Amino acid sequence: MNKDIIYIDTEDDITAIIGKIKKANEKIVALVPPKRTGVLQSAVNLRLLSRMAKKEGKELVLISANKALIALSAAAKIPVAKNLQSKPEIAEIAALEVDDGEDIIDGSNLPVGDLVKISEKKPGDDIAKDLGSIDIDDEAVGYVPPSAAGSDDKKPAKIAKPKNGVKVPNFGKFRKKLFMGIAAGILFIIFLIWAIWFAPSAKVIITAKTQAAPVSMTLNLGGTAPTNISTNTVQTVTKQIKKDLSVDFTATGSKTVGTSAKGNVIFKNCETLSPQTIASGTTITSNGLSYTTQSSVTVPAGTGGFGGCTAAGVSTPVAVMASDIGSNYNTANGTTFSVANHSNSSGVYLRAVATTEITGGESHQATVVTAIDVQKAKQALVDQNNSDVKKQLTRQFTNGETVVTDSFKADYSDATSVPAIDAEATGGKAKLTSPTTFSMTAIAKSELVAFLRDAITKQMDASKNQRIYDDGYSKVVLSGYQSGDNGAATVNVATTGQFGPNIDKEAIKNQVKGKNFGDAQALLSSINNVSNVDIKFPYFWVTTIPNDTNKITVQFQISNA
Repeated sequence: MNKDIIYIDTEDDITAIIGKIKKANEKIVALVPPKRTGVLQSAVNLRLLSRMAKKEGKELVLISANKALIALSAAAKIPVAKNLQSKPEIAEIAALEVDDGEDIIDGSNLPVGDLVKISEKKPGDDIAKDLGSIDIDDEAVGYVPPSAAGSDDKKPAKIAKPKNGVKVPNFGKFRKKLFMGIAAGILFIIFLIWAIWFAPSAKVIITAKTQAAPVSMTLNLGGTAPTNISTNTVQTVTKQIKKDLSVDFTATGSKTVGTSAKGNVIFKNCETLSPQTIASGTTITSNGLSYTTQSSVTVPAGTGGFGGCTAAGVSTPVAVMASDIGSNYNTANGTTFSVANHSNSSGVYLRAVATTEITGGESHQATVVTAIDVQKAKQALVDQNNSDVKKQLTRQFTNGETVVTDSFKADYSDATSVPAIDAEATGGKAKLTSPTTFSMTAIAKSELVAFLRDAITKQMDASKNQRIYDDGYSKVVLSGYQSGDNGAATVNVATTGQFGPNIDKEAIKNQVKGKNFGDAQALLSSINNVSNVDIKFPYFWVTTIPNDTNKITVQFQISNA
């Protein structure tokens, strides 16, 4: 049968040897140690090698004639051969003679120096052909007593290991169990300390007979003004969101629209020897169609000999525009115009002459925006669903305020229509846009609770020692919001509170500390207007209320009278 041969160096540690064995390709692995056995002088290391080889499906053979090493290999069930050509066999160890001659010691656990010499092999114990048939894991090694003469020529007889033989304990397992036991003991002690001194606590639940106190009032929402209970004025908080709202609408008006003709003219002074000023907006006329000047201009004096206006004073060009829309206002270059307010009884002494074509006049029937269209669009803007904005405002109240939902308001600024009123709407489409401010009002919890407690206190009997158990804030309903002039507003408040006997929590703690369940329950049940007492402990082993009042909680429940 083939085998791998591994030569062990004196510097090799157990990990290096294990690695070499794992890399071996053959089932049988022969270990050849150096003269100085090194790590193989440890019985523990040899057992580790034996177990590892078995796990990897390999059989180890130790090549050595060293008696101490052979003895250790016998304890680890590792076959030994004197050389690579010899047949491997598991050596036997002679039993040691003990002082009293009675106890039997397991030689596999003795130091190397105490081991006896290795006995000769047994007949038929040949494992050279198939080491896989040898069980070398947990079998006990037999012991052979030394011969009386001490000679080596006699083969000692093998004796079986006694059934009640003493075994040397596994100190590794023992140490592990010992540490685990110590850790468990420490944890148990810590648990006891916690369970006895720190864990105990108690919750005392007292059900008191109380009386309902209905509250109904109208509060004046005072904005930033301080709360004044005497005038029913409560300070409020207002949040705002600003955004541009728009709505598309359809224009329904119809109108003739267009552009006015434009051009340039010059003025001629044909009759006077003094300059003439033509004011902006002066009307000039030709063929019954009127135009107006767009700026003022001065016309120089004529030089005489005015026949045919050949020696007239001539102005610089000035822009004119037709007084109405339409293509009939378009006229040719050189057209002559009369000038309003610049004629006398002798006839025209100023005239205007076109120096360019006057063009661009046009008109057509178009759809335009009407005032009614804009009014309807404004209403559509107001009717838009603003629930999302309302939710956004509500989320801005992050300090537990009570929101007056009906106070939601939208202030629409001046709406702008594009196109404007009377302007043409291309395709009849138009849009109305309005910058809008949304606002909502809320009442701070502390401010509202002050009114509720005041209203409940007024219903309590001053001659009795009573206290408020429930101020009704969790059930409060705000309704009937009214907005008045100058920002004044009111809202109706309704709820129901509870008041009853004034039982002092600290006094209760001092009365029940150190008492068991029954005694504490009986003591508290005797208090006036207490209908029930329950005491809860956090753990099953806690049956007594702690003496430390900081570990006692007193909770009140309401039982309506």
